[in-house]
Amino acid sequence: MCSSFEPHDDFVAPDNPVERALLGGDPRYRKADVARLAGVELSRAERLWQAMGFAHVAAEAVVFTDYDVEAMRTVDQLVSAEVIPPELETAVARSLAQTMSRLAEWQMGIFRAVLGDTFAADVETTAEVAEAILPVMEHLQGYVWRRHLSAIAARELDEADTGPEEPNVVVGFADIVGYTRLVRDYSERELARLIDDFEDLVTRVIAENHGRIVKTVGDEVLFVADTVRDGAEIALSLNENVADEPRLPPLRIGLAHGRVLARFGDVYGSTVNIASRLTTLARPASVLVDRECAGELRDQDRFSLTPLGPNKVSGFRGLRAWALRRVG
Repeated sequence: MCSSFEPHDDFVAPDNPVERALLGGDPRYRKADVARLAGVELSRAERLWQAMGFAHVAAEAVVFTDYDVEAMRTVDQLVSAEVIPPELETAVARSLAQTMSRLAEWQMGIFRAVLGDTFAADVETTAEVAEAILPVMEHLQGYVWRRHLSAIAARELDEADTGPEEPNVVVGFADIVGYTRLVRDYSERELARLIDDFEDLVTRVIAENHGRIVKTVGDEVLFVADTVRDGAEIALSLNENVADEPRLPPLRIGLAHGRVLARFGDVYGSTVNIASRLTTLARPASVLVDRECAGELRDQDRFSLTPLGPNKVSGFRGLRAWALRRVG
């Protein structure tokens, strides 16, 4: 990227060639320079930088590259074109950063595993590998993103009801039983393998039954489905598949049906809270559903429902639950 702005005389290129390879060049600018070149106010640039989860940068620190200037210009153009409402630009930056940060952590773990001792012992070789792999990873990320965007767009366009902003969905939580003990007793390698097996299984089962993973947090996965029947199939299939995997401990699963607030890839609202509470009440290898789910599943002969009566749960007085099983 060409620029009429000359880099500072006192800028120092990073000693680490890996950092230079990943950043796409040497740092050339202070944060005030980035704001001036991008045509935005410094306070706005700082607000976006912090929303993306990056550490505070001193005014005189020369740590920014041409990529930073280009990114700031892009955000400004999207806001100017009303693609992103001005009041949401920091929320968009924060949401994007949370997703990308987790992705970067995972990719760096793979990078270290592939290179082994070379990763830290030979930084020049590591930088060369990084420069070779980076374009491939960017292309793959773009492909996956477009595929997911296409699937979501198709689902939204197929919906006949375009009314309420808060759609009715089934929200489910699946929680590994005894995870605290596993963390204490397992080695780091054993725990990593268990989490990989767990995430691989839930990703496959949820996708096969028309659901979507919202997020995974350690020992727990939050998922959604458009119909109660799909949600029930996901929950029961998860327990059935886990039972066939000796290495995996059993799951507790809770399902609730109702409106949610979908925002930046996450879901919020009382339906999410009810599903979470039901998960804490569930016994190992069982599925609990709320009143709304039970009402829709009661007449389907492939499912069996056992009422458990009201439960004392924080935030919900007299929460009723039904144990869901598959007939036969």
